[in-house]
Amino acid sequence: MSSLKLPRTIRLDPSDTFVFAKAAEPGEWAVTGSFLFWDADVPLLEGKDRTAFRSGFLGVTSLGFSTLAVVSEATMAERDKAVEQLAHHLCERLGAPTLDVARIAADEEIAFAATLCQPAVGSVIALHRTFEDGAIREAFRTLHQRGPGVAGADKLHAHARAFTFEETDDEPEERADLIGMANAPVSGNDGR
Repeated sequence: MSSLKLPRTIRLDPSDTFVFAKAAEPGEWAVTGSFLFWDADVPLLEGKDRTAFRSGFLGVTSLGFSTLAVVSEATMAERDKAVEQLAHHLCERLGAPTLDVARIAADEEIAFAATLCQPAVGSVIALHRTFEDGAIREAFRTLHQRGPGVAGADKLHAHARAFTFEETDDEPEERADLIGMANAPVSGNDGR
């Protein structure tokens, strides 16, 4: 069993295909992708670009976005391939000066993504990105599948839904309003 874990894109419903300009395919290795917004005028982002900024993990293969990522086991060969794919994108699509420089940056992005995978394999990670005081800030939430003994997970209703989640932190319950998120202005203090 591998001790290396990396996030993979996951699609629990079709919403990513209409909230992002380009949705990642399920199962791609993922990074946060905040580097895509470093030169953006974040407060002026609108619609699908704003949604990608606020909540999108970046799929390494497609450079598409995913609302959620799942902690997954990976081999060193898979990690190396993800670094190489991201490095090529950084050169070909994003203007990195050389492939060697791009590999260094891609390796750093993959290494950071691995730090998000401390929870157990199968845990789902959500990202919330904000722009505060001229800087991009990232916050992550981990969700776990409900198991036996958890309210709502009794045997009678265990198969009623394909996947249910339980929050693992002590923050107040939040509900995602994807349409509202797409229409709300991006700011450093959006009340969350």
